[in-house]
Amino acid sequence: MTHTAVRLLAPSGYPHDRAAMARGVTRLREAGYEVSGLDVLDRVELRYAGSDAQRAADINALASMDSLPDIALAVRGGYGATRLLPHLHYEELRERLTGSDIVLVGHSDFTAIQMALHAKCGLVTFGGPMLGPDFGAEVASEFTLQHFWNTMRAPQSSAAWSTSDQVDIDVEGPLWGGNLAMLCSLIGTPYFSAIDGGILFVEDVTEPPFRIERLLYQLHLSGVLGRQRALLLGDFTQCKASSYDNGYNLTQGFAQLRGVVNIPVIDGLPFGHEPKKFTLPFGAPARLRVSGGKAQLDFSGYPHLKR
Repeated sequence: MTHTAVRLLAPSGYPHDRAAMARGVTRLREAGYEVSGLDVLDRVELRYAGSDAQRAADINALASMDSLPDIALAVRGGYGATRLLPHLHYEELRERLTGSDIVLVGHSDFTAIQMALHAKCGLVTFGGPMLGPDFGAEVASEFTLQHFWNTMRAPQSSAAWSTSDQVDIDVEGPLWGGNLAMLCSLIGTPYFSAIDGGILFVEDVTEPPFRIERLLYQLHLSGVLGRQRALLLGDFTQCKASSYDNGYNLTQGFAQLRGVVNIPVIDGLPFGHEPKKFTLPFGAPARLRVSGGKAQLDFSGYPHLKR
């Protein structure tokens, strides 16, 4: 019997919660998966999981491996992936990974890697669970892991949720997005995916509401939002207002956005820095239907496990 091979990547912060990392590795192994790349769990340089050269080499190595892993799994987010973007071997990665079934998955700071690999290589990757916060949680989310494996093992999948937006829409386009701050940080660079007619999803963590609104305005004023079919609002975790906000909060920030953009803005998507999250293929064709307070995404054409 051939086991699914999972290789760990640490392109951002060092694995500060070692117990969570150990639980994640144990859960994967107990489920019958082979786990490699464990050396990244021992690397620490300042706030990073090793030097820029080491962390970039982990990703570049995917271009030269004799046998690709089935899944390349980010161990955590943090900060540091942006520093790697000029050092990735995009031509070699495109040649090796295009047409393969390798699943590259993570969220948060990993959004920078996803953006660059799509912009420079056209690769479809996944926003989804990571080793420490998800596979290694003290109580892992059955919702999250079930949706991840169901999506990984099939050529098509779906995500359905309840929304407060009482609209009726049926649109199609490439699904893309991730961490809002990371997306905005790459606008105007060669690593920003120039996707038109897309379905964009965003999330963030620990940003005050006014900063969330400001980031969304950056997407709006730069023309990115106007080129999309819809915007999906994921989780905005610990994004708390201060006393100075004088009653202003995220709800009012999102209402302001809805008043200035000309595309549907749909809330409630379970994705981000919460235990419960969907696995979403960045760059895959998708269809979004919303009616009666219910939203559903259907997507296909993404890499998936063949065994």
